[in-house]
Amino acid sequence: MKKIFALLFLCIFSYGADVNIAAAANVAYAFKALQKEFQKENPDISINVSLGASGNLVSQIKNGAPFDIFMAANMKFAQSLYDDNFASTKPVIYAQGALALLSVRMDLNKGLDTLKEEKIKIITIANPKAAPYGQASIETLQNAKIYEQTKAKIIEAKSIGEALTQTLKAADAGFIAASALYEDTLKSYKLQEGKNYILINPKLYEPINQGIVITSYGKNNAKAKKFYDFILSKKAKEIFKAYGYNIP
Repeated sequence: MKKIFALLFLCIFSYGADVNIAAAANVAYAFKALQKEFQKENPDISINVSLGASGNLVSQIKNGAPFDIFMAANMKFAQSLYDDNFASTKPVIYAQGALALLSVRMDLNKGLDTLKEEKIKIITIANPKAAPYGQASIETLQNAKIYEQTKAKIIEAKSIGEALTQTLKAADAGFIAASALYEDTLKSYKLQEGKNYILINPKLYEPINQGIVITSYGKNNAKAKKFYDFILSKKAKEIFKAYGYNIP
């Protein structure tokens, strides 16, 4: 288990590939399928992906990390690169993320109200300052009118990927990307909707419009442009949809 999640959530700083991508951690679960589909028609193009919280990846790019493409968890972080001349293309929405609440220890049959119960001691969320899914988690608690009763239980993870790891290992419950529910690794838990996880009503948080840009570093990389075009293609949208994303 430890090895699997290390693969998913640690940023890998080897830039020897034809296309180097910085991607928000929630993209991890769909990325293998996306890469496989892309390389059916482009078998000679090698791809490296580094995963993490969008805010942290923005900092890396602005500090010179040689990424060709940035796949953010919202439009704000992608726009930040464009506004500061670190992106050569305007941000475009490639998918709309969805939020879920997961517990492998407690019964969530009372929905979000379960989080108010005394048996729930630790609630994991992604860092709301660096991870849009973390901000969506806070908005959910606030709009469900349970933030004051639960805020003392909240533990922040560095990214939405790490939030999943903490939820599986230690937390009583955690807010995760709904895309994580489609990861093969979680099948061993035999999760049941309404008991082990609930999909959060999207009316409780601002839409998670996820933006993509080609960076200034990658503007002359024709192979990066091919992958960028693929991510915005109908085939890629079908894959994102299969992993729980909405397609605006």
